[in-house]
Formats: sequence, structure tokens, C-alpha cells
Amino acid sequence: MALSFAEPRNAAADTPMSDMNTTPLIDVMLVLLIMFIITIPIQTHSVGVNLSADAVKPLVPVDTVKNRVGIGADGTIRWNGAAVDRLTLRRYLGASLRLPVEPELQFQPDAAARYLLVDEVLADIRRAGVTRLGFIGNERYRDF
Repeated sequence: MALSFAEPRNAAADTPMSDMNTTPLIDVMLVLLIMFIITIPIQTHSVGVNLSADAVKPLVPVDTVKNRVGIGADGTIRWNGAAVDRLTLRRYLGASLRLPVEPELQFQPDAAARYLLVDEVLADIRRAGVTRLGFIGNERYRDF
């Protein structure tokens, strides 16, 4: 096969190449990516939290015979008369279930309480594993 150094005869060969060479761009992007990965600090810091035995005990005593969960018309959840949030309620339910004999849980929502909140509290009670649950105050609705 012979090579010729003669000039090409078609006009398309005289136009400059319009395709961009992306190889250097890709090389630079890979180098930058590797540099960013190397310079990311490793999260090795820790926060020390001292959990004493007093922090785990419930603030409101859990009755060994019966406990009452109420929901007010304004949406406040009450455990034996004290206002609590749902996380605290779950902790109290867990503490009551750790007793040797499971106490009765009496549930008393207000008639004007939002159904969604009542449903969420009932779901929390069910997830906790309460087996002795009673609804109180329903006798006022028997003539409804």
C-alpha cells in the first residue's frame, strides 16, 4: 500500500474539524472528583451523652392498677391527668408494660377531640402491645 503526500482533492478535507476533544475535559473532571473525595473530612467526632438512671425513669408515676389516657378538645394528651406528648406517652406505655402485672389502661377521648389525633394515639397504644384497654365515658353516647 502506497502513501501519498499529495493534497486531497475534495473540499471537505480542507475545512477544520468541528468536533471538540472531550478527553482532556473528562480527565480534569475525574481529577477534581478524586480531589473532592479525598478532601471530605471523615466524620469521627462524637457527642458524649451521660444517661443516668434518673433520666430513664418516668416523671409521672405509672400506676400499677390502672392508668388513664385522655385527649382533650384542644388536642392535649393526658396521662393520669398530666399533659404529655406522644413520645412521652409511648415511654409511659412501655414502662407500664414492664411491670410484673400489666395495669388496665383506660382511654377517654373528648367528644370534640380530632379524630386523627385519637386514631394516632390508639395506634401508639396498639404498637406498644397493650392488651388490657378499656374505653370509659362512652355511656354518655348511648342515646346518640
